[in-house]
Amino acid sequence: MPARLELSGITKRFPGVVANEAVSFAVQPGTIHALLGENGAGKSTLVKIIYGVQRADEGTVSIDGRAVDIGSPKAARALGVAMVFQHFSLFEAMTVLENIALGMDDPPPASALEAEVRRVLDTYGLSLDPHRDVHTLSVGERQRIEIVRALLQRPKLLIMDEPTSVLTPQEVEQLFGTLRQLADSGCSILYISHKLNEIKALCASATILRGGKVVAQCDPRAETARSMAELMIGGSLKDLSVKAGRSFGSERFAVSRLSAPGEPPFGTSLKDISFSVRSGEIFGIAGVAGNGQNELLAVISGERREGVSGEIRLEGRPIEGLSVSDRRRAGLASVPEERNGHAAVPGMTLTENALLSARAKKGLSAKGILRFGAARDYAGAVIKAFGVKATGPGATAGSLSGGNLQKFIMGREICQEPAVLVVSQPTWGVDAGAASFIRQSMIDLVAKGAAIVVVSQDLDELLELCDRLAVLNEGRLSEPMAVQTISVERVGLLMGGVHGAHDADADTAPRAA
Repeated sequence: MPARLELSGITKRFPGVVANEAVSFAVQPGTIHALLGENGAGKSTLVKIIYGVQRADEGTVSIDGRAVDIGSPKAARALGVAMVFQHFSLFEAMTVLENIALGMDDPPPASALEAEVRRVLDTYGLSLDPHRDVHTLSVGERQRIEIVRALLQRPKLLIMDEPTSVLTPQEVEQLFGTLRQLADSGCSILYISHKLNEIKALCASATILRGGKVVAQCDPRAETARSMAELMIGGSLKDLSVKAGRSFGSERFAVSRLSAPGEPPFGTSLKDISFSVRSGEIFGIAGVAGNGQNELLAVISGERREGVSGEIRLEGRPIEGLSVSDRRRAGLASVPEERNGHAAVPGMTLTENALLSARAKKGLSAKGILRFGAARDYAGAVIKAFGVKATGPGATAGSLSGGNLQKFIMGREICQEPAVLVVSQPTWGVDAGAASFIRQSMIDLVAKGAAIVVVSQDLDELLELCDRLAVLNEGRLSEPMAVQTISVERVGLLMGGVHGAHDADADTAPRAA
């Protein structure tokens, strides 16, 4: 039987870089095949070629043993290739059914489409109301819209790009059940993820890219997450090093009864949020996207002050009346979730981006005059300290890969040695090597006495990094829980919105490995 998908000698060049070089591998019918690699390894370019977004300069793509020319996503869909993207393309004010219709090349009448949607939902055990408005749905339910839209094509090959990055543990298990059922029916799945434990649990084969080339093929079930990560980076992965006998100091940062309106039109209001963080402590806030994380970070950083009530204290001093710049001068640093356009300006150089947040703490301006030489030196120091792959401080932020830009942004803040660092999604979409480096840098910062607040959808990351964590759901924060004695199942339920009573053992149940 021919391979469902076969790539032979795929090469794609861009000015100054070879994104893919002679890439060859095959995905067999009815299998779940992982595509792994660091940021910048060439995964995104390769997937775009398979889905018709870009054309290869050399090589061939074959479907079911026949060489094909995929000139557009529409052509890919006609060949039986479907894709579920990491970032959903949905209209919040429209219904599930309307969004599904908009994503189809030739949608049938509404009644016939609804019947088809319900057939797919029933076949794969998916729970979704076709008439609900999208803005009322959880992130997991929104992902189901994208999956249903793909399955309506009856695909031969389904490409999944980071599909679990915004899901609760319970939603991940439901998704895996759907994908296994789909594979059993004969559909092939090309699965892209940085979560290597998920790859082990789900995939029967894997192709690993490094520097645009295939460097290994493996059976994830016979590997460890660490061994796959080391194949990706081409070297040994360092363990996180936590200083022995680490202790916590006095309260360094506290939020009391914080409330704020949601960002219009469909934002989530913050409701009576309280927590505190001690010197030397990392405090985690778990939750799936859209539950008030962006609002919380904007209020803490000072970007939003209108309509905010409650108190924010840094070193015992109220700061809720201070501007963003004054909060930074007081020792607060922050990293928002969105790298491009919020944490950094893509069209500006790394030197200019360093000026955006470090000018006060690092003396990059004096009496209103920007010191570009000092800013260039600081950007260069961040690049060196954090191993950022860039041509230098004069490189634009937009020219960096996502992982390298995240390393620069995190380095720009951490090298200021703030008293308090508040960071959202510190390793979002970042490969194993870069993620390990960023996490170690945060551990090193708290070892110097800083306090860190980490907002993340990655529960594994929070369990590895944090000393305590709480769950944010629908703008409300749960009681803090000690990580050493946490119940992962309970955290997953809280992330999904189950706030009722729990059994007496929930706080002391052992952590899952």
